[in-house]
Amino acid sequence: MGTLDGPAVLAAHGVLQEVMKRFPKAGSKSCAFSPRALEFVVGYRNGWHFVRVNRRVDTCPEFGPGVSLEYDWFELYAVSPEGRIERYPAMP
Repeated sequence: MGTLDGPAVLAAHGVLQEVMKRFPKAGSKSCAFSPRALEFVVGYRNGWHFVRVNRRVDTCPEFGPGVSLEYDWFELYAVSPEGRIERYPAMP
């Protein structure tokens, strides 16, 4: 695990809030639809932060290692230097 600078942490936090808006409200009490089941990979280029969000339900006690709800679920976001968040239109 690497260390993140302040702007990278803020970019990841903003993306976390966007991802949580997309999850069903009915599942909010389940680990599978919580931040505990998410992994963030943050990159930086030309002033923009790029954040890939991987869903890792295998970290939830009710699922266990090696279990996945979807095949390679992830979302990709770009965060501008001003903090504007843009989502890749569909899962690539």
